Amino acid sequence: MKIRDIISHLELIAPLQLQESYDNAGLITGNTDWDCNGILVSLDATEEVIQEAIEKKCNLVVAHHPIVFGGLKKITGRNYVERTVIAAIKNDIAIYAIHTNLDNVISGVNGKMADMLGLVNRQILLPKSRLLKKLIVFVPSAAAENLRTAIFTAGGGHIGNYSECSFNTTGEGTFKAGKGANPYAGSMGERHTEQEVKVEVIFQSWLESKLIKAMLAAHPYEEVAYDIMTLENELSTTGTGLIGELSTTMDESACLSHIKKVFGVTVIRHTPLTGQPVKKIAVCGGAGSFLIKAAINAGARFYITADVKYHEFFDAEKRLVIADIGHYESEQYTISLLFDILKEKYPTFAVLKTEINTNPVHYFL
Repeated sequence: MKIRDIISHLELIAPLQLQESYDNAGLITGNTDWDCNGILVSLDATEEVIQEAIEKKCNLVVAHHPIVFGGLKKITGRNYVERTVIAAIKNDIAIYAIHTNLDNVISGVNGKMADMLGLVNRQILLPKSRLLKKLIVFVPSAAAENLRTAIFTAGGGHIGNYSECSFNTTGEGTFKAGKGANPYAGSMGERHTEQEVKVEVIFQSWLESKLIKAMLAAHPYEEVAYDIMTLENELSTTGTGLIGELSTTMDESACLSHIKKVFGVTVIRHTPLTGQPVKKIAVCGGAGSFLIKAAINAGARFYITADVKYHEFFDAEKRLVIADIGHYESEQYTISLLFDILKEKYPTFAVLKTEINTNPVHYFL
């Protein structure tokens, strides 16, 4: 199996186009053409994790956090980032990061947090817009069904829990073939009228090149008339944060105890309790203070995240409880998430979880 095959599978679940502008998800070291000997899954790609991969004969490390965020002007080993990159390159270890693109899908990092908490009726807290496009194409009536099938097979026509969605309008199209043309119908130099279908299909923007290729291959015209429009519609399964409901209502102290047990934390930094029963809970793995207002507006009673600054705790406005459980602690189950994704696809292949705790934050109790 090639490393590209594994990457292709991961990017079906969390397309690279969903990463935030500041991020550096994707292949950081290595070559997609390499044969893969084994996969080591981790939250961070550190020197210790690379050494572990070498010892376990895994030449692909799939990490949540990119080891390189910005450009490296020198690689001399002066810091842990450079030393990690040097070790990976010297030992032919590929590092692949699946970061904010995995944060931004409903079944990703936040979905795993929700699994652990037992949340139901889940929704994206802040859905993303301008990720959907519409394809409008004109095709002879006799070829319309074949064209629709090709577009659906390429991933077009998905709306929520529905697939193969399209809108079709019949009408007449005209064309006149000029010198050098090879028309589907009609005579050279004469205007031809053809019964056509206008097919409209919504698709996710990262599928555009695949969709166009499939459409052109299935279309009988040598010159295909089509339009692509970017839509303002939100994509309900894609965005930042997640909100869901507990199966049974808890009081706030019980909820804190539940969180502490689920995430195995020794301490939780939180805002004052409000005295309200807890049913709706919002979550965001990693640094999520930017979603505090969204959590309030969504009616959450608890917001579980990390890296909240002192003054940001005031933003709770006594309308919900902010629970800062720590960055590593909030994302720790991402390792299990990635392991399960890969093991389900490749059940007989060597997929391993790191045994190294890469959390740089320690607590003195």
